[in-house]
Amino acid sequence: MRQDPLLRAWTWLMALCLASTLLAMAVEGGRPAGMLAIPGIAILVLAWLKARLILAAYLGLAAAPFWRRGFEIALAAYGLLLAALYLIPAVYGLG
Repeated sequence: MRQDPLLRAWTWLMALCLASTLLAMAVEGGRPAGMLAIPGIAILVLAWLKARLILAAYLGLAAAPFWRRGFEIALAAYGLLLAALYLIPAVYGLG
């Protein structure tokens, strides 16, 4: 039996949302910035995976590899920028 790709994408999105919610709940509280660096980056990675999934499955970019790769490069650049901005307080001890 072949599963519907949209249903499979929705299932993955729900699993990734649950993972990011559980991770955020596990680290909530007044911790120093250095203690939040790894969970924060993990949440950013989960958001990046969700964005890739939405672009591929729901916007139909799975059928257009050229455009999909372009959007993935832009998403990766944006994610790296956000990660760098997020890590500044941890690296320089500002938090």
